[in-house]
Amino acid sequence: MRALIVAVLLTTGLFGGCSRRPANRDWPAHGGDSAHTQASPLDQINTSNVDRLQVAWTYRSGDARPDGRSQIQCNPIVVSGVLYATSPQLKVFALDAATGAHKWTFDPFAGDDDTNSLGVNRGLVHWGEGAEARILVAAGQRLYALDAATGKPLSTFGQQGSVSLKEGLGERAQQLYVLSNTPGATYKDLLIIGTRVSEGPGASAPGHIRAFDVRTGALRWMFKTIPHPGEPGYDTWPRDAYTRIGGANAWSGISVDQQRGLVFLPTGSAAFDFWGGNRKGQNLYANSLLVLNAATGAYAWHYQFVHHDLWDRDLPSAPVLVTVTHGGRRIDAVAQTTKSGHVFLFERENGKPLFPIEEQPAPPSTLKGEEAWPTQPLPLKPPAFSRQAFTEADATDVSDQSRAAVLARLKQVRTGRPFIPPSTEGTVIFPGFDGGAEWGGAAFDETSGRLYVNANEMPWILSMVEIDPLKETSDFASGRRTYQLNCTACHGVDRNGDSARVYPSLVKLASKMPKAEAEKIIAGGKAMMPAFPSLSTQERRELLAFLYNDKPSAAQRASDEPHDADVPYTHTGYNRFLDPEGFPAVKPPWGTLNAIDLNKGEIAWQVPLGEEPALVARGRRNTGTENYGGPVVTAGGLLFIGATKDEKFRAIDKQTGRVLWETGLPAGGYATPATYAVGGKQYVVIAAGGGKMGTKSGDAYVAYALPPER
Repeated sequence: MRALIVAVLLTTGLFGGCSRRPANRDWPAHGGDSAHTQASPLDQINTSNVDRLQVAWTYRSGDARPDGRSQIQCNPIVVSGVLYATSPQLKVFALDAATGAHKWTFDPFAGDDDTNSLGVNRGLVHWGEGAEARILVAAGQRLYALDAATGKPLSTFGQQGSVSLKEGLGERAQQLYVLSNTPGATYKDLLIIGTRVSEGPGASAPGHIRAFDVRTGALRWMFKTIPHPGEPGYDTWPRDAYTRIGGANAWSGISVDQQRGLVFLPTGSAAFDFWGGNRKGQNLYANSLLVLNAATGAYAWHYQFVHHDLWDRDLPSAPVLVTVTHGGRRIDAVAQTTKSGHVFLFERENGKPLFPIEEQPAPPSTLKGEEAWPTQPLPLKPPAFSRQAFTEADATDVSDQSRAAVLARLKQVRTGRPFIPPSTEGTVIFPGFDGGAEWGGAAFDETSGRLYVNANEMPWILSMVEIDPLKETSDFASGRRTYQLNCTACHGVDRNGDSARVYPSLVKLASKMPKAEAEKIIAGGKAMMPAFPSLSTQERRELLAFLYNDKPSAAQRASDEPHDADVPYTHTGYNRFLDPEGFPAVKPPWGTLNAIDLNKGEIAWQVPLGEEPALVARGRRNTGTENYGGPVVTAGGLLFIGATKDEKFRAIDKQTGRVLWETGLPAGGYATPATYAVGGKQYVVIAAGGGKMGTKSGDAYVAYALPPER
């Protein structure tokens, strides 16, 4: 009898930290599966032995940018013992998932030094049928199909292995910024994909949803997120909006109910993010959970979370397809997290809310030409998992000097409640532009009905400025206006760049690079900067004259035709509200991890996530930090998450929120991890690319596993 008990304990991994040998288990899709649950049934690594985790292998791609402005945000996929991922410069590679040994690399920008690493990549797609298997990945402005065994482009797909991400978007989009930094999702032989487009006051491409044939690259269907005449939702925009407004794009992740044939698409705001006087109305299908027939693209249902968005309240993460218990019955549902720190829960087939949602009054705008929507929807359950308003009572208590400085700044801006519209005096956005919830996604544990989501509690200040209407000519009037329309959101009104060092200062640009190099970057893009092919030769010349302080000739000045701006405002950039020491202006915690019971509509627990090393040295613990990249939940009772500014990777008890294990990473793990099993061993892997929040850049993927049994 004793032998039988010992055998059972050894098998379950509950005796002496020993572990059972799991069957091979893939992580085959972005978010783990097509439902985007970020969950795994693996339990070899569990609460009793996680403290024994050690590095199994490390792979370095060797292409991190030395200036600290590269990142890796990729959630790798694992299929049949092979791991597929991307590097800081968007090279695609395959590794032996058990050893980290390199198999192949594909560089979409090989031989092109002027247009490389456009944006970031958060994942890729594996599709296979029979002996055929391919990797589908977007890089720059193209979608590639690669042979999964060799990494070589498949010549039968599109034009020698790739198709344009502007396919089907119309003539206007051909000269505009269109990328896809989050992978699409497959349904049968279709790849359904969204895009990232410009959201500034300049021209923006539409964010229409498209499905491509995975074999040929042919466009099979398209759903217009900015409706054309005769289409549902057209009456929520000005009559000609479809000809000139962009955005309403699905950039943050896609989920598919394979059984029902439904695809769930979260959309972003319409452009321009912060002034919508030229797009008056509710603006469907921006800021919506859009549900379509996956085979045809036909409309099924939608829910709009922000009407006529003025706050960049894109839906930041993939919807999670869940099964919950309500009213004594099991219901297939979809959970959507938001930047405002809410969870909305709907029946999957018809969009019926499972908890009440109330339209609440919102204040009007003070900007000329703007008409803010008078109400905004908020769920009554579950409660918000981030604080909702920044008042004097919330000002930092890190030091007396910091608190005094923050209180003084608060008196100068508009704050104190949600949905205060943008203003020229400055409006506090809280929680901030990056959440609440962010693109790392949420994890769902079906055994408990809990949704796990990390959150930011970072205030930002949005300040609007009027664009020079060019009613009087001046030496640099045209170039300055081009800069205001296209560049201020990243490089700032004063050209000093951003506080996180992602976007460099352009002050004294002539001492930093030749004008010819700057012109190539404006035209073709580089690193985090997109290309601006929509600018005419004259507009580029005038912009460079402004940036390099080159006084134009009389003939050039004469060509500046006075006119009024179509969009009368820009903004001073994305500015975190910090105290004089560089810490968030609000009291800690600045980042949290939350367990939300979707059966009851309650928060089960909430804990700070991460620590500020400088404050730990002063005896201040558990502050939480700003964080990017989501959690993974396992049957071993664990949550795995990186995400934090302190560059650590943690395993957390999913029942209590207690940290059971943590380790330092070679750079910040600003990506969602993956867990899988190969050869009877469970691994957990995370990209350590850093480069956010002022932290160093890295080029590593690090996999962890239990040591060999003694």
